[in-house]
Amino acid sequence: MALVGTGAAGAPQIRDMGHMDVRDSNGAKLSEGDSVQVIKDLKVKGSSTVLKRGTVVKNIHLTDDPDLIEGRTDKVKGLVLRTEFLKKI
Repeated sequence: MALVGTGAAGAPQIRDMGHMDVRDSNGAKLSEGDSVQVIKDLKVKGSSTVLKRGTVVKNIHLTDDPDLIEGRTDKVKGLVLRTEFLKKI
């Protein structure tokens, strides 16, 4: 468990890190090993490669941050992507 902050009455809010809720751009729940599709052309930092809309990222891995996932494509290995640019397929 991790202390997130204080609530309305100053009571501490605690979030259980073991049950993190990771969702894609449409609100669908993502799990380990899912396949997702990129919904927007994305530039890859540190590379001249662009992930085109519709690119499929298979076998994703969830990170400690519910807004990020790890994955790989045919062109780029070791990607960290924001879930707001993905949809579950």
